[in-house]
Amino acid sequence: MSTDRYQSPLSERYASKEMQYIFSPDMKFRTWRKLWIALAETEKELGLNITQEQIDELKAHAEDINYEVAQAREKEVRHDVMSHVYAYGMQCPKAKGIIHLGATSCYVGDNTDIIVMTKALRLVKKKLVNVIKELADFADKYKAQPTLAFTHFQPAQPTSVGKRAALWMQEFCLDLEDLDHVLSNMKLLGSKGTTGTQASFLELFDGNQEVIDQIDPMIAQKMGFQECYPVSGQTYSRKVDTRAANVLAGIAASAHKMSNDIRLLQHLKEVEEPFEKGQIGSSAMAYKRNPMRSERIASLSRYVMIDALNPAITSATQWFERTLDDSANKRISIPEAFLAVDGILDLCLNVVDGLVVYPKVIEKRLMSELPFMATENIMMDAVKAGGDRQELHERIRTLSMEAGKNVKVEGKENNLLELIAADPAFNMTLEELRKTMEPARYIGRSKEQVEAFLSKVIAPVLEENKDLLGVKAEIYV
Repeated sequence: MSTDRYQSPLSERYASKEMQYIFSPDMKFRTWRKLWIALAETEKELGLNITQEQIDELKAHAEDINYEVAQAREKEVRHDVMSHVYAYGMQCPKAKGIIHLGATSCYVGDNTDIIVMTKALRLVKKKLVNVIKELADFADKYKAQPTLAFTHFQPAQPTSVGKRAALWMQEFCLDLEDLDHVLSNMKLLGSKGTTGTQASFLELFDGNQEVIDQIDPMIAQKMGFQECYPVSGQTYSRKVDTRAANVLAGIAASAHKMSNDIRLLQHLKEVEEPFEKGQIGSSAMAYKRNPMRSERIASLSRYVMIDALNPAITSATQWFERTLDDSANKRISIPEAFLAVDGILDLCLNVVDGLVVYPKVIEKRLMSELPFMATENIMMDAVKAGGDRQELHERIRTLSMEAGKNVKVEGKENNLLELIAADPAFNMTLEELRKTMEPARYIGRSKEQVEAFLSKVIAPVLEENKDLLGVKAEIYV
């Protein structure tokens, strides 16, 4: 580890080795060589004077990149693509003259960006599907566990622990839909020349339009894609980067929402993220169990959501067929968004897999508020017994205010049931009232909603993506 220069925390602390490799120089330059081979093969198959011996030579050196030659050459010519063309040619003297034939720098640069983003989106999808699976297991386990719900972070009608997890899950499912849409529409730039007109190929193929029409589809097929974008300037539309970044920002927003809820629940001591045996929560307060994983999710998620502005602004400000003010920005904003989301999803996997639920604490808080929630049922029972609905409503309102004052001003327990039992207007004993305090009566269809959601929505998603399941996250710090 180098300690005398800045190193990105995304690599050192948060992102997986798999995602780091996808955005590595080695991945980039190996892909460049595969693209040069695909171009040469296509041109040979379409009739140019390129030999199989030249193709074989290119393939023989596709992986053993002579980086030192390329780096030395770039210091002279200040052009990364031409430096690697030169270095490849040094290893392939017979094929030297046909490397990059008819192409512009964006042929390798932009096609590689699309290939890299596609691989990265697939890794994101893999981890996202596993987060959904972990949440599904958690929701199913706690689908009938009553808990106090909150609106405005004020006590509201009860829900279930599993139903709340289903809400988190649904957010991630929406993200998966968006991700699948973007993935299914990823296309290569192809090889369209300096301004996207394929003028160089008109020259190479003596103006044969039918032959030129075959170039992009053949390159796409060789590189594992269905097609290329039908028109372009020198680059693919930077709107593609925007679409990918927006998907990542959506995942980050969903993760942020879940992590916020978990942090609040940990404050309430109802649900707690994993806490390792030797973990230290605070350097000063040894008893503390800070939700540091959930806090990290929120922190990284904010970065990704803001970072999505970068490709949007870049896309909006491109001039005509291209400008180079996208390049430096893309080198930072796109990889870092993917690296951050990779770290976020690993944290989500770790947190959800190890979530601890404390039913006794949940029940105690719920029971302290349940008398207020039960007042409508109590009032209906009293009406059935012959009471006047309007009079009873006013009596319950008054008694609720008194019980609330006892709790908030006097610091006493909620005594609403005792107050109602002492009021002859209700004609109900304290024992009868306490029988109405069964939490499961007040969670509505939470259990049934979770079951339906898991069977009708989640099960098909997991079945469709079953080959992606089984990921376990490694948290580095």
